[in-house]
Amino acid sequence: MTYRIAVVCLGNICRSPMAHVVLEDRLERAGLADRVEVASAGTGGWHVGQPMDRRAAAALSAAGYDSSRHRARTFTTDWYAENDLLLAMDASNHADMTRQSPTVQQTEQVRMFREFDPVATAADNEVPDPYYGSGDGFREVLAMIERTTDELVARLPDLMDN
Repeated sequence: MTYRIAVVCLGNICRSPMAHVVLEDRLERAGLADRVEVASAGTGGWHVGQPMDRRAAAALSAAGYDSSRHRARTFTTDWYAENDLLLAMDASNHADMTRQSPTVQQTEQVRMFREFDPVATAADNEVPDPYYGSGDGFREVLAMIERTTDELVARLPDLMDN
């Protein structure tokens, strides 16, 4: 069976597509690409069909990733049926996602992305939105996504067994 993971931010043009690209890369390296599928979406629909933010794409490209395939999508209730694990980039996205849950039990599918970050704390568990900042913010977010994704992939065998 294929395990499906979705990463979700606000507009699906910065944080979640960056995480999508990095997670696919790490799954390929770990030999799990044939067992795990990744998707990304935004809780808002302003950017549907658009490529990722040029600064996000530049940060990914500079680090050796391919950012060319992304097109923004919107998170809907259907994502609960289509995915096993739903990862929110911040508390606001988490709240928006759980409000759309078809059942109370399915809210357990929604977790914070940085729950897997080895340096995150309860008070610092969000991926900051770099959209209104500079290129440095995108590089900082990429570093956060990479270390979080490394831990997520290491823990995937346990997640997939549950």
